[in-house]
Order: sequence, then C-alpha cells, then structure tokens
Amino acid sequence: MQALVERIEREGRNLGRGILKVDGFINHQLDPELTLEMGRCFARRFAALGVTDVTKIITAEVSGIAPALTTGIVLGVPVVYARKKRPITMPDGFYAAQAPSHTKGGIVDLIVSPEYLAPTDRVLLIDDFLASGQTIAALATLVAQCGATLCGIGCLVEKSFEGGRALLAHLNVPIVSLAIIESMNANTIVVRNPEELLQAV
Repeated sequence: MQALVERIEREGRNLGRGILKVDGFINHQLDPELTLEMGRCFARRFAALGVTDVTKIITAEVSGIAPALTTGIVLGVPVVYARKKRPITMPDGFYAAQAPSHTKGGIVDLIVSPEYLAPTDRVLLIDDFLASGQTIAALATLVAQCGATLCGIGCLVEKSFEGGRALLAHLNVPIVSLAIIESMNANTIVVRNPEELLQAV
C-alpha cells in the first residue's frame, strides 16, 4: 500500500533496538482515512489470494483494533479483540495464550471469550506489526484452542529482518503485509511496498 509506505518514509522514526515509531498515524493517533484504506486493501489482497467466507476478525488489544475494525467494516463481519485482562463479565472456558511485548517489555496475556469465537468461525488475524511473530502466533493459538479455521494473517507493517514470517510459516495460511521494513540501521528506515516486490519476482 503505497500511501502507508510513503507515510512511514515521511513520519516514521527509528528509535533503535528495532523499535519503529509510527504512533502519529497508526497506533496512538490515528489517521481515519488511511486506516479505512488499509482495511480496504486487506480485503482486496485476501480476496485476490482466494480467502473467502471469513466470519470473524481477531486482533490484539489495543493497537490492532483500528485496522481490524476497518477490515471488518469492509468485509461485513464482527471484530473480536483479545483482552489482556479477564473482565468479571467473561464466562469460564475462555481461550488464553501469552506473548512477549516488544514495546512494553514482559509477557502479556491474550484472552478471548467463548461467547465470541466458535468452532464454525473462519478467522482472519489482523494486527499492526509483524516482527518476531509471537503475538500473532499467540492469537493463532486462541483460534486453534477453539477449533475455528484460520484463513489468513494481515499486518500493517512487517519488519522482515525479525523473522516473524518464518515463525508463522507452519500455519500454512496467506500472510499479507501492507508495508515491509527491510532494515533499520542508525537513523535510517528502508521500507518497501510488498506489491512492488511481488511484481519484481
């Protein structure tokens, strides 16, 4: 998605230690029009890959909610975000997994109510970043616990040098990235449009 690539080039900052600051338009302050277009782009890309009959989108609290919501709007399906703390309203039998947090440090819980994820669901996982892949792997674990079908994985920004795509390869589903960070050295950020990379193959 060229608009996202250009925004990262213009406003993204390399904070070191593999941390990319894009919170001016993705995961703190949001650009509504860009976020809606990202949802449209996910819908187009998955359709082109033959992913059909999706019934639910799952993401992680909090930064995955916005792109998951706009994708859900375009596809016309509900969006479920995995909670980090179990509310008192959640029934027993919930699905739970853990993942390390790159930006916050430590381990976070990801919890989904059995009320909102069923074995008959066909699920897309949508998140803001694909880095090490461990958060998305934890979300995939929730889908597997339920017995639902994982149909695809979408992320706004993939840091290809962190190996997350390889970690998720065993899931055997399409992985769609809207922008790929190839390297982050010193103060530089090398970002590519995945569609351009596909055309070059």
